[in-house]
Amino acid sequence: MTNKLNSNNLTKSEEDYLKALFQLLVEDNSAKVGNNQLADYLNVSPASTNNMIKKLKSKGYVVSEKYGKLDLTEAGKSIAVRLIRKHRLWETFLCNYLNFTWDEVHDVAEQLEHIKSRKLIDELDRFMDFPKKDPHGELIPNANGEYSILPKVTLSSLSEGDVCKLMAVNDGSVNFLKYVSAIGLVLSSEIKILEVREFDNSIRIQFNDTVETVTRKFADNVFVKKVV
Repeated sequence: MTNKLNSNNLTKSEEDYLKALFQLLVEDNSAKVGNNQLADYLNVSPASTNNMIKKLKSKGYVVSEKYGKLDLTEAGKSIAVRLIRKHRLWETFLCNYLNFTWDEVHDVAEQLEHIKSRKLIDELDRFMDFPKKDPHGELIPNANGEYSILPKVTLSSLSEGDVCKLMAVNDGSVNFLKYVSAIGLVLSSEIKILEVREFDNSIRIQFNDTVETVTRKFADNVFVKKVV
């Protein structure tokens, strides 16, 4: 199976499905991804997902394994990684050069990632001196399609007294990113866990000169590196 099937003829929707499947399989490390899970992830109907998977299978980008488990072919993975590379480069450009905030860049990058010109993306990468991470702390795949995931430790997994640094955040929710900005957290902020409340698993944290109580949901979406 080659990476050159008909990638330039894929629709935006087809590309979105490939990227979503890759994110579930690789980034979320799901042991099994079926039609319903993919439909939930994309917020579409299972019938729509079933029809799209049939198309992508016929084009050689998706395969079905036992019990309806979905997987990507090498060609499908290549396209998904390319989309993620474009998305993260555009986020970096918008944030660093066009005064977008990190809660604004995701939706715009979702549109820009579907631009087909490989030269444009390579020159964009060169113009920014080959950035390694996007504004949310995620690694940017390189021009050769090499994809890596940072080891992710969630804030919610730490204990009282632990000290950590903010390494990355989930960029999937604009409201979440606005909240992170509003309370004053930025990448590399040093955070100390003051208290984990048994009743609701909320966490009282300290960073800079600020003390804040955050929910378990918040802490599940903040990725850190333990310092102490």
